[in-house]
Amino acid sequence: MQVKRPTVMSVTRSIAGAALLACLFAVPARADEVKAGDLVITQAWSRATPGGAKIGSGYLTIENKGSAPDRLIGGSADVAGKVQVHEMATTNGVMTMRPLDNGLTIEPGKTVKLAPGGYHLMLFDLKSPLKQGDKVPVTLEFEKAGKVKLSLDVQGVGAQAPAGGHMDMKKMPDGMKM
Repeated sequence: MQVKRPTVMSVTRSIAGAALLACLFAVPARADEVKAGDLVITQAWSRATPGGAKIGSGYLTIENKGSAPDRLIGGSADVAGKVQVHEMATTNGVMTMRPLDNGLTIEPGKTVKLAPGGYHLMLFDLKSPLKQGDKVPVTLEFEKAGKVKLSLDVQGVGAQAPAGGHMDMKKMPDGMKM
């Protein structure tokens, strides 16, 4: 019985095919990137709400690539009666949440992250529950960039980050860096 040896060409094709498949499946899922003037908005997401809930929240990252500040002053959504920018903070062990009546400033060259436990969007008077897997259209209003349409990717009820989010390797303990 004679065993046929693979040729260099067939081995090369196999390796190239495996590499291509690995690249296709290694791409993390991420929310769309939205550009408005000097602003770049990424990772727009929300949490699912239980049936009957009248309040939801929205999170995203805003980068100002310009030379002048801009300010997120509010928003709107068909699914909610009103959308406001809020801040959650803990002072002396007491957690407080308040609307930012003057909006949220995004300084030039800076990035502001709206995330659980900090700045966030509040969606009041929900007309229907936010369901995991849905995309919720929202219009944000900026002082300079104007009205910006985007969608919040709805994650699970207790989600702490958008799906496909990545860890910041710079913030890992020294012994764990890759």
